[in-house]
Amino acid sequence: MRQFFAAVWLCAATVHAAAADMIERVASPDGHIVLELAQKMDAAGKRALSYNVRYDGETVIRDSRLELRLDNHLSENAMALPVDHHARWFENLRVTGVRRASHDSTWTPVTGERAQVRDHYEALAVDLVKDDNPTYKLSVEVRAYDAGVALRFAFPENEKGTYYRVIGEDTEFALPAGTRAWFHGWAQGPYQLMPLSNWPDQAERPLTLQLPNGLSVALLEGQMVDYARTKFKLSPDKPDTLVTAMHDPADLVSPFATPWRGIMIARRPGQLIENNDFILNLNAPSRIADTSWIKPGKIMRVMSLTTKDAKANIDFAARHKLQHILIDFKWYGNAFSFDADATKVAIPDFDLPGIIAYAKTKGIGVWLYVNQQGLMAQGDTLFQTYRDWGVAGVKFGFVQVGSHRWTTWLENRIQQAADAHIMVNIHDDWRPTGEQRTWPNLLTAEGIRGNEEMPDATHNTVLPFVRYLAGAADYTICYYDPRIRTTHAHQLALAVIYYSPLQTLYWYDTPDRSRDEPELAFWDRIPTTWDETRVLDGAPGRDVTIARRKGDEWFVGSITNNDARRIPLRFDFLPKGKRYEATIYADDPAAPTRTKVGIRTRTVDAATVLQLDLPASGGQALWLRPL
Repeated sequence: MRQFFAAVWLCAATVHAAAADMIERVASPDGHIVLELAQKMDAAGKRALSYNVRYDGETVIRDSRLELRLDNHLSENAMALPVDHHARWFENLRVTGVRRASHDSTWTPVTGERAQVRDHYEALAVDLVKDDNPTYKLSVEVRAYDAGVALRFAFPENEKGTYYRVIGEDTEFALPAGTRAWFHGWAQGPYQLMPLSNWPDQAERPLTLQLPNGLSVALLEGQMVDYARTKFKLSPDKPDTLVTAMHDPADLVSPFATPWRGIMIARRPGQLIENNDFILNLNAPSRIADTSWIKPGKIMRVMSLTTKDAKANIDFAARHKLQHILIDFKWYGNAFSFDADATKVAIPDFDLPGIIAYAKTKGIGVWLYVNQQGLMAQGDTLFQTYRDWGVAGVKFGFVQVGSHRWTTWLENRIQQAADAHIMVNIHDDWRPTGEQRTWPNLLTAEGIRGNEEMPDATHNTVLPFVRYLAGAADYTICYYDPRIRTTHAHQLALAVIYYSPLQTLYWYDTPDRSRDEPELAFWDRIPTTWDETRVLDGAPGRDVTIARRKGDEWFVGSITNNDARRIPLRFDFLPKGKRYEATIYADDPAAPTRTKVGIRTRTVDAATVLQLDLPASGGQALWLRPL
C-alpha cells in the first residue's frame, strides 16, 4: 500500500542584511550526513555561495563554490530591461528567505530492483534576489537523504518575461587530498582508477570516488531532461577539486530548475548499489496512468534478417523462456539515410507482418531498431504505426547526445512512444538521469561498455558501482561467442548482477550455436525485475556478489576480476528457520559440456556459508527455491 506524508515547508521570515553572512545546515533523516550552505563576502567584497558536506563529522566535500554563468543580454535588450554586467552572476544575490521541509513517502516502481522505493529527505531552500534587478529571483534547493545529498538552482517565473541562457555551470566538488576517481571519458569508455590530476578528458557521470578515509562517494546528475549534459572536469587552479562542465548552453524559459547535482555517500561500496533509487527520487512520479502494457523481460537479437531465421529465433526464445526478440539494424534499408522509410521493409525474404503474427502465437514481443534519422523524419507518426502493427518496443540507435537540443528532442521521443504504448531502449552514448521513473516505458539504455566491445572481467566488476547507479543498462550479455573474455559461469552471473528490465541475452549468438546446455536453465528461470536486492560483497575492480529476490525465490550472482579468488558466500539474507535448495552453476574444467559449467545442488539456510572458488575471470550463479 502506498503511504504518503506530504512535505510541509516551514518559512523563515528573516531577511538577511546585505553584508551579513548566511549559513544554513540541513541533515539527513538519520543524522549521518550534514550539508552546510553559506553565503559570504569574498576578498573583493562580492557575495559568494558555497557548500560543504560531512558524514559522521568526516569531510566529504570541502567548502566549494556554487555558481552559474548566464548571458541574457539579447533578451534583456530586446525587452528594454536592465542588462546584467556582473562578472559573476551570483555576486550580488541577496537572501530573502529560508524554507525547510520534511518529506517521507513510498512509491511502487513499474519495473525495478525492489518492490517499493522510499522517498525520504529533509529539504532546505534559500531564496535569493538580484539586489539591483528584483525581477531576477532564484532558490538554491537542497535535499538530504540517508543515501546522500542533492542540490540545484530553481528559477521562478520571471514577471518581465526575460528568457534565460545558461552558458555554464560552475558547481565545485572540493574533495579530500588523496581522493581517487573511477575515471571514464565517455559513456562506452573503459575505466581507470586515477587521482584527481592529469585527466585526459572530462569524466562521465556517474563518477564514483574512493576517499582516503574509506568512504565511497558517487557524483550524479539527476533529472537532466531540459538542459545540456554536464560532466566533470578538473579545476584549473584548485587541487583535488572537480567542477561541472556543461556540454553547451541551455536556452530556457522560466519557471525552470537546473538538473540535480547528487552526491551519494556510503561506508562500503555495495551500499551505493543498494541505494541506487537515489537518482529516481530526484525525478517526478510516473506520468503514464495505465502501465499494463509495459512488459519487462528477456530479449535476443535476430542476427540474420530472413523470415526463416526470425522464426528460428522466436522458437528459441519461447523454448528458453525469453519474452522478446529484436529485429536489428537495416531492416528498413540504409538507416543512416533520411531516404530510408522506417515503415517499409527494404530487404527481400523478410515477412515482418508474418513474423509479428508468428511471435504473437508464441507469446513473444517484437522490437524494432530505428536510427535517429528515422525517428527525426517520422517520429510524429512512427510509434502509432508500430502500435497498429503490434510492435512491442523500439530500440533507438545512434542518437546524438549531450546538447540541450538533442536532450529535449530525445525526451520528447520517449514521451511520444509512451503515448503510443511503445517501450523504449536507447543505445549508444546516452545515459539516463532517473527519468525512467517519470516515463517507465523507458526500460533500459546502453551508455555502457558491454559485450559489443568484449571487455575483460575486471571492467565487469567496476560497472555495478558506477554505471548502474544511473539506472538500468543494456550490457548485451553473450554466451557462445568465442570473443568472450570471461568464463561462461561469469556470463551467467551477469544476468543477476546487471539490472535491466529488458535484459539482452545471447547478443552475438544464434539459435544454431546452442546445444541447449543444461546450465541455460538458470537464464530460463531468471526474472528481470525484483522485489529485493542485496549486495553481499564487493569492491569496484575486484569482485561483486549480489542476491536478488522475486517472490520466494532468490538468485545470486558472483564474479571476480581477472584474478582467481575465493569468496565466502553467507546466506544470512535468508529468513531464519527456512531451508532452501540451492542449484549452483560454477566453472568446472571437468564438466562434460563444451561450456565447462558444472551444476550441483545442496540445501542451505541462513546459517550456511559457502566458499566460492572463482577462477580468473570466473563466476558463479545460484538459484534458491524454498523447500
